[in-house]
Amino acid sequence: MDNHFKFTNKVFGLPLFFVLFLWFVFWLEIRFDFDFVEYGIYPREFSGLQGVLLSPFIHGDIEHLYNNSIPLLVLLAALQFFYANQSVKVIGFGILLSGMITWVIGRDNYHIGASGLIYVLVSFIFFKGIQTQYYRLVALSLAVIVIYGGLVWYVFPSPETSGEKAISWEGHLAGLITGFVLSLFYKTPEYRKLIKYDWEKPDFNPSEDKFMQRFDANGNFVNLPLPEQTDEVAGYYSSDFPVDYKIILNEKNESKPES
Repeated sequence: MDNHFKFTNKVFGLPLFFVLFLWFVFWLEIRFDFDFVEYGIYPREFSGLQGVLLSPFIHGDIEHLYNNSIPLLVLLAALQFFYANQSVKVIGFGILLSGMITWVIGRDNYHIGASGLIYVLVSFIFFKGIQTQYYRLVALSLAVIVIYGGLVWYVFPSPETSGEKAISWEGHLAGLITGFVLSLFYKTPEYRKLIKYDWEKPDFNPSEDKFMQRFDANGNFVNLPLPEQTDEVAGYYSSDFPVDYKIILNEKNESKPES
């Protein structure tokens, strides 16, 4: 596992707690016959500002809640694992900023649901990964686009934005803008891959490397040229100082062995 990212209990705990809380709120509404829709965002009305905080936790029906639950589990887990230091801030300020934008640009109707937060997470993870240029985060950005790239079509007005089950494209657009803004605001460490080999260094010159010199321009293995040989044979030892040898006779009085 990459040293930059650490697995903790929050990777599962945070998204699970958040989604369970959404289901708990929906259970309260059904169990006690409450109508929480009026606590959603109602644009340009002072009373509608309460929805900036409350609307992500309110859903119209179980299908609406289910469709938001699975993306939230996946995206919140990815956010907590890869951006642990920024996760809580992105969620908190993402809800506030996207809610305020929706309050400004939304239609005169109640806007509810956690889909705006989903767009915040998709936008933040995608743009932040591209900005870091770190291969793991770029791969995460591409994975998010492959899985959730189709969501971009719901940030524009369409026939699905009208009718009994209207989709708040204004909330989606607000989430997309918010995620991009937060990706510029929150900084991440400068991720660098550890350099283990000389050829990974930016100033590496293949022509000076002994191993690379064994290959020609076509990539074929070749032998290095033999060093030039000279006719002169150097002695094993040479000295600039004269050496004098002195012969000493054997003066020991020892008998020679008999033959």
